[in-house]
Amino acid sequence: MSIAIRSFAKINLGLKIGPSRADGFHELRTVYQTIALHDVVRVELADGDGIEIRCEDARVPLDARNTCWKVAERVLRTFGRQSRVVITIEKRLPVQGGMGAASSNAVAAMLGLERALGIELSSPEKMRIAAEVGSDLPLFLIGGTVLGVDHGQEVYALQDLPEIPMVVVTPPIGVSTPKAFQQWDALVAVHDCDSRTEVRESGSKTSGLDAGLKASSIQNRVKEATTESAALTGPSVTGTIKQFDRAVYAWLSKCFLSPGGSAEVPASGVPARGGDRAETPLLDRVRTGIENDFERVVFPENPELREVKNVLQREGARYASLSGSGSTLYGLYDSANEAEAAAERMRGAGHIALATRTVGRAEYWRELFALGD
Repeated sequence: MSIAIRSFAKINLGLKIGPSRADGFHELRTVYQTIALHDVVRVELADGDGIEIRCEDARVPLDARNTCWKVAERVLRTFGRQSRVVITIEKRLPVQGGMGAASSNAVAAMLGLERALGIELSSPEKMRIAAEVGSDLPLFLIGGTVLGVDHGQEVYALQDLPEIPMVVVTPPIGVSTPKAFQQWDALVAVHDCDSRTEVRESGSKTSGLDAGLKASSIQNRVKEATTESAALTGPSVTGTIKQFDRAVYAWLSKCFLSPGGSAEVPASGVPARGGDRAETPLLDRVRTGIENDFERVVFPENPELREVKNVLQREGARYASLSGSGSTLYGLYDSANEAEAAAERMRGAGHIALATRTVGRAEYWRELFALGD
């Protein structure tokens, strides 16, 4: 018996990259959103033991490097089972596209394997396995609108945004996430060097007290950022996340779902402060800023991606962004008709563009197994 599962994609509504850590990860803050585009993953059991990955896309590894393989191996080990597991991935999403395809495939494989084995992991066990395999996996155990912190694997369900039409463009290039992080670190190192030079130069023109105040200000900002991060993960996490949930919902829906409203999104992609936009101090400090930091290093390396973002904006997107580290970009639209028309025009100009929409949590879980066995 073959179990078929939809493996939905995600986009990032903003992504802020924090400092690198001793464990090799970076601190991240992002809002994940599942969308209707998807792969199909099929899981079946056969006589014998071992794990087999099948996929017609030559870019997908078929061995222990594959995220589906890693998840299946951990599920079997957790249950103490020996079975032959065959996982077939029908690719419709781009490889290395920034849409979480490999991570979503892995979670689909986990859920399909549970059903095939007739047993179920506890929620903490699922989250543990997902986080062990990759930072993007846990979000697909929630679906809908999801806050991601730490290095992206610590996730919290946010109030779902209303359905948002969009255009997704998948340029035929791959972007390596590890390489993008390396380029980000190099960019930060250059800015840190410039900042230290500026402090030394200004120190020669100001008193020691002034220089000390500048250093103190920097330390206070670092301390404040650390405190904010702790507020998201500390003992009062439930109340804090609920506060963030209400605020980020009001903010995002105001920005994207109020045509002609007072909170227009300027060309910079950063909503203007003020007006009647719902706001809290926590949101003001912790929000993603609706900017994707990866654009600062990915666009210079791949100027064609910057041009795609410009095209989306010219085609009427209220907001356009790189998703994750790319290469996929998306634009958010006021209506499905506008998104369809924009995608058609972009396809006519040679872009690989699809009109789609966001998928909320209830629909996400309802449609996962709707393909049948």
